[in-house]
Amino acid sequence: MPGVIAGSLVATGVAVGLAELYAEVVGTETRTRHRVSRDRFGAIAADSIAVLFGISFPAVFFLLAAADVMEVHTAFVWARWSGLGLIGFYGYMAGRLAGAGVATCLIQALGAAVIAGALIIVKALLH
Repeated sequence: MPGVIAGSLVATGVAVGLAELYAEVVGTETRTRHRVSRDRFGAIAADSIAVLFGISFPAVFFLLAAADVMEVHTAFVWARWSGLGLIGFYGYMAGRLAGAGVATCLIQALGAAVIAGALIIVKALLH
């Protein structure tokens, strides 16, 4: 079962990453009324790879569970909370890339993490 979950996460990451790539290319071409250049396509593809990574990352914990390094329940816990850390990191890096100072970026990361944490708690209560 954990191997199937890992495979599902990676397959979902690939599907969503490709959908993101397609949507960004079509949106850019529609907005600019020009074909996407190779340079711009590379930037769009890099963003799509980040999406793929973010979705697929928790597969690592399920692969560890499949290898009997951890229990499946533990893999779910680690997957859930590592996502929170990843979202906080993305919030921090978005601020840094936008030129904000460290303190502002930390506040932005904390805000993103609080929202993600609230969603995790709601999901845990509903499932």
